[in-house]
Amino acid sequence: MQESRLDAILSTTRERIATLRPQARELARRAALAPEPRPLAPALAGPTIGVIAEVKRRSPSAGAIREDLDPAALARAYEQGGAVAISVLTDERHFGGTLDDLSRVVRCVSVPVLRKDFILDELQLYEARAAGASAVLLIVRALAPERLRTLADAARGLALGVLVEVHADAELDPALAVEPTALGVNSRDLGTFAVDLGLAERLVARVPAGVPVVAESGIETREDVGRMAAAGADLVLVGTSVARSGDPGSAVRELTGVPRKGRGR
Repeated sequence: MQESRLDAILSTTRERIATLRPQARELARRAALAPEPRPLAPALAGPTIGVIAEVKRRSPSAGAIREDLDPAALARAYEQGGAVAISVLTDERHFGGTLDDLSRVVRCVSVPVLRKDFILDELQLYEARAAGASAVLLIVRALAPERLRTLADAARGLALGVLVEVHADAELDPALAVEPTALGVNSRDLGTFAVDLGLAERLVARVPAGVPVVAESGIETREDVGRMAAAGADLVLVGTSVARSGDPGSAVRELTGVPRKGRGR
């Protein structure tokens, strides 16, 4: 069977984790000494759809987006444009990100910062905490249910918020079982990188009303935000369209202010 794009990324991630093992004690020490992170939860509330804007150099689907970006300057522009949180891609081989990007963004904004990566091990949680992240992304498709629970609990033990991502109906129950800070619904299939906003609409509508929902991927216009709002999303995570813009602050501002509709259950 041909290896999916996600399989290839996870294989690279496991190789990187192996190089971290000798540093485990030092990573845990740095995480323990790091200042208390900004909480993610307050950014999830509000009467309008919150925009989480992403610092993103490239991706396997879009190719080069903005290879020469200054992560701090881009994040400041996003915040000035009204972003309620910043997402920083830290996968280097496939997305061109680094933990240094994350640290620089944390130092220059006042909103929560999400480490977006392919988290498989507690060592990556220590890295995120030491770099100042407010939250981490956990992807249901990449983790067995027991491992998902272990990492979610470990993240909370480090005062990190947990955004748990799903892409299929069967992933909803395992995601909800770990009581995430927020649930992400990704319209992009990480196996093929194809986008289906219709699938995202259907999944968003199935999430219980008490769980904040972030619609992820394929959201480029205010109309797209409205479409996710109508399905019941509370926030959107946008990357390529705002990172590529010549005026990223205005690009984010254009997506803000869309009223939340709520979900019926």
